[in-house]
Amino acid sequence: MTDAISAAQSALSAFSTSMAVTANNVANVNTDGYKSQDARLETGPDGQGVRVSDIVRDASPGGYQPESVSAYNQAGVYEPSAGLVETSNVDLARQTVDMIQTSRAFEANVVTIRSQDQMLGTLLDMRV
Repeated sequence: MTDAISAAQSALSAFSTSMAVTANNVANVNTDGYKSQDARLETGPDGQGVRVSDIVRDASPGGYQPESVSAYNQAGVYEPSAGLVETSNVDLARQTVDMIQTSRAFEANVVTIRSQDQMLGTLLDMRV
């Protein structure tokens, strides 16, 4: 019976890490050059539970936007220049879907723990 609780606890830990990675992506959506990350999950040891196997950085390029750089040259003359800067590659729609999926999976594992707890409580009440 405790296998269900330990499997659900390992899943809760993995989903917490996954949510933290997604939250970090959302927090850095406006950070130029930021590359989004994704938590990869796998089955735990002996086929029980879930764990994070790796956190992978998405190497795809973000968009580009103009960047104006203003500086003084060695002669003290102001020389404005323009260039392009890469923006982040975070897709907010994908991050939103990931957050919803992770929350639902987290909730399902909480229900598993509560059900196991209620079953053990009923079993103990019957023994007494």
